[in-house]
Amino acid sequence: MIRKVTVEDEKAFVEVYMSAYKGLEDYAYTSKRDVKWYFRWLLKRDEEGFFTFVAEKPVGFIACDCNWFSVFEGEEVAEIHEIVVHPEWQNKGIGTALMQKALNYARERGKKVVELWVGVGNSKAIRFYKKFGFEERGVVGRWLRMTLEL
Repeated sequence: MIRKVTVEDEKAFVEVYMSAYKGLEDYAYTSKRDVKWYFRWLLKRDEEGFFTFVAEKPVGFIACDCNWFSVFEGEEVAEIHEIVVHPEWQNKGIGTALMQKALNYARERGKKVVELWVGVGNSKAIRFYKKFGFEERGVVGRWLRMTLEL
C-alpha cells in the first residue's frame, strides 16, 4: 500500500535510507542526524508528493517536489529528490510502484518535465530510471542529471 508520508515516518525513513545506501556512501548522507534533517527537508519541500510504500512497515519512499524551479529547464518541474527501497524489499516492484505514484502526482500537478539527479556510479539506479524513459542530460561533478517529458 502506498500512502503519504507523515512526521511519524522519520524513524523508518532513516532505517530504510541508511540500509539502502550501504556501498553508495559517496552519494548519501551518512549520519543519522543528517538523514533526519533530510527527511524533514523533503517533507517541507512538498508534503503532498512524499510517499511511502508500506508492507508490514514502511519499506520504501519517494519524494516528488512539484515546487522545484529547475535552472536547466527555466521553469518549475517535478523534481524526484529521493527514491529509496530497503535492500530486503528491492526487486519486488516497490520502486516501480513508487515511481508510478510520483509520475502520476506530477501529471496531476500539471508538470511537463520530471527531473532527477543520480550518482554517476549508481548504474543500478540509472538503469531503473531509463526503464521509465528518463534520458541523460549531463554530468555535474559526480551527479548525472536525467529528465523525463510527461
